[in-house]
Amino acid sequence: MGSAEEDYNFVFKVVLIGESGVGKTNLLSRFTRNEFNHDSRTTIGVEFSTRTILVGDAVVKAQIWDTAGLERYRAITSAYYRGAVGALVVFDITKHQTYDVVDRWLKELYDHAEASIVVMLVGNKTDLAQAREVPMEEAKMFAENKGLLFVETSALDSTNVEQAFETILKEIFHKVQKQKQRSSQSNTVSLASESPASTAPAQEERRPCCVAL
Repeated sequence: MGSAEEDYNFVFKVVLIGESGVGKTNLLSRFTRNEFNHDSRTTIGVEFSTRTILVGDAVVKAQIWDTAGLERYRAITSAYYRGAVGALVVFDITKHQTYDVVDRWLKELYDHAEASIVVMLVGNKTDLAQAREVPMEEAKMFAENKGLLFVETSALDSTNVEQAFETILKEIFHKVQKQKQRSSQSNTVSLASESPASTAPAQEERRPCCVAL
């Protein structure tokens, strides 16, 4: 099983960002381990898990980083945007305040990540629909205006969790393929165009030091 886990074509680093308590950690555990913890504690610093999926005919290892939502940890986590090729900006559909600050999280993301990063807006906790404060159409329109992917999820009952991660990973994969085609059509190799495929394995090699933080 260990050797099969290491048999992959790409490693894509994806970060989960958003306010504390919106369900980032449970989205991560639901996707990577199919687990949900009702007593999930606030993430300290950064945690990550991996899962390997098939995208087309390529094996993609998703390295999902869960960044702490609390303000006092944000200075620590800013460095972890480096090398990320995808980001899920998560808010709680039952707490409008977590949606109101999405713009701030997007600014922080674009300040620290590559401009070509694929971003998805995720409205979590659809299992609490009766307590909804953020209309789906409002969030969907916001995402369209910002050029973001959009989905609503429930880490509790698994609604759209697979779809959310698979969609962003497929989008990243297609972007990498297009960049490869463009670079192969020209005689020059652009380091920038290869960043999604090349920087992620580098992060993988540095994993022990990062986890220690």
